[in-house]
Amino acid sequence: MPRKGMRSLFFSSPKTAHSSRTASPKISFSETLMDDDVAAAEEIITKWDPDSSSYAKITSLFYDNRREAREFIKSVRDLQQAMHVYVTEDSSSGKIVRAQSLMQTAMKRLEKEFYQILAANRDYLDPESVSGRSSTNTTVSSISDIEDYNMDVASEDDAQVNSIQEVERVSSMAMSDLRAIAECMIQSGYGKECIKIYKIMRKSIVDEGLYRLGFEKASANRLQKLDWESLDHKIKVWLHAAKIAGKTLFTGERILCDHVFAASGTIKESCFSDIAGEAAVDLFAFPESVAARCKKSPEKMFRFLDMYDAIAELWPDIESTFSFEATAGVRTQAVNALIRIAESVRAMVAEFESAIQKDSSKSPVPGGGIHPLTRYVMNYVSFLSDYNGILVDILADWPLPVKSSSTSTPVAHALFAEEYSGSFSPENPTYPTTVRLAWIILVLLCKLDGKAELYKDVALSYLFLANNLQYVVSKVKSCNLRLILGEDWVAKHEEKVRAYAANYEKQAWHRVEAALPPEEAAEKQVSPAEAKEGFRRFGVGFEEAYRRHSGWVVPDRKLRDEIKVSLARKVVPRYRDFYGKYRAAMRDERGSPDVGVKFVPEDVENHLSDLFYGDDAVSSASSTPLHLPGRRSR
Repeated sequence: MPRKGMRSLFFSSPKTAHSSRTASPKISFSETLMDDDVAAAEEIITKWDPDSSSYAKITSLFYDNRREAREFIKSVRDLQQAMHVYVTEDSSSGKIVRAQSLMQTAMKRLEKEFYQILAANRDYLDPESVSGRSSTNTTVSSISDIEDYNMDVASEDDAQVNSIQEVERVSSMAMSDLRAIAECMIQSGYGKECIKIYKIMRKSIVDEGLYRLGFEKASANRLQKLDWESLDHKIKVWLHAAKIAGKTLFTGERILCDHVFAASGTIKESCFSDIAGEAAVDLFAFPESVAARCKKSPEKMFRFLDMYDAIAELWPDIESTFSFEATAGVRTQAVNALIRIAESVRAMVAEFESAIQKDSSKSPVPGGGIHPLTRYVMNYVSFLSDYNGILVDILADWPLPVKSSSTSTPVAHALFAEEYSGSFSPENPTYPTTVRLAWIILVLLCKLDGKAELYKDVALSYLFLANNLQYVVSKVKSCNLRLILGEDWVAKHEEKVRAYAANYEKQAWHRVEAALPPEEAAEKQVSPAEAKEGFRRFGVGFEEAYRRHSGWVVPDRKLRDEIKVSLARKVVPRYRDFYGKYRAAMRDERGSPDVGVKFVPEDVENHLSDLFYGDDAVSSASSTPLHLPGRRSR
């Protein structure tokens, strides 16, 4: 080669050298790394491009190759980082166009995967499974933990592996995959597509869940047209649906939403609100609609209390599940339902009290037995006592009725002020319920006082009062009323029962007792004629009393035995002494007993033992309970 040629090759002029450098600029080290990342991303993204092959179109990346799914997510993140570098160094570079095209392909793949995971794992991602699982222990947080999670599970001993149920394992993987895809798409600027799919898929789950629970949205006008039997059925369905929806359906959906969109509080709030907000408002609007449109009759009160109790029990779940500002309407609707139900319950209680006062039955109960009003009211009040916890809230700050022209109301007010003014402490947590239920029972007792006056026989009127008050006390002692009203109330009214029974004995048996010599005159000897007259008067009086009282009834076994024992103690010993002392004087000339002696002491005991069972029909009727609708049965 000519020497000049060699020189021109190695010793070019500065101008020539400068021109050469301008034509071939130096590539930075970071740009070289980005190019490598883009190349690697292109390889895996192109492989899983749904339009590139039939295999990629029908196969799930996350199901077919979990390790490659991890690499795919990493490649997308690397691609995004490379795009930021390209834009910084040369916004008009063709590399940006290439990277953007790859990003769109990757997002199309992830969008498909997101939908497939939601659809294929529908059963594993149902709200009941999600809400009941130990998510903190078995849910991996992102796709980057998948490999480690599988290794951990594989290394556990057999006992622990056997304790992990298949549903929980698959659910955990699905939730992790969804979260990884969502975070990747949101960070890449494609969150809107992901969110749209999620909302559509999960809203259908919530709507279908409520439908399967039997709940269907019904307008207030439609509810108003239903008869009570149909409406009662709808309330029962709602009670079942509300419990499951509040504890599992909405809670599980919130847990899933929080996990999938953990990276963005705004997105998870928007998603959950759109998915569950409307359904929850419709669910908790039902009790308010029923309360607004249903007639406020006392027989329906227990269903209303059941609805109030259901919402009150669910309130902690409602507060936590619907804590977002976007779901405040659900909380407001639940509160409004409680307020409206409480108003209806108070109206029903007032109507119940009014019905007691207005009872106009004029026929005395045969035999002085239990009045139907007593049985009905006490069964009703005992059912109310089962709802003590919520009645405290409903009845708080609700004063007793003002005095009216009703016969029993002014009397009840006076008695209440006299007997209960210091019995119930406002510091007692159950004070509102205690005062109201004590007041209702007192209104009943005042009404019974009026009905006792229907008996022409004073003794029978006292027996009637003793029987009915004994029924009241027994009912109180057999249920929550005992705890609500307290032992002092029970003791005070048991004393009244004994007083009524004593008055009955005094009125009914005074002639029989008067026919016998007083105890202080037992040592005094009487003539045969006086003895004969004593036997005659006793026989006539006892026979008359027995005949008159044989149709009277004391349904309560304890009270019946107490009255009979009391009568026997007053009559039998004195008659036995009288009989033993003078029976010899009553024999005729041949030594036969005088016909003037109608009863021997054993006859008196046997006759007293037979008292107070009444006719079979009377006894059966007075022991037939009334059944009220409600959550519990007695």
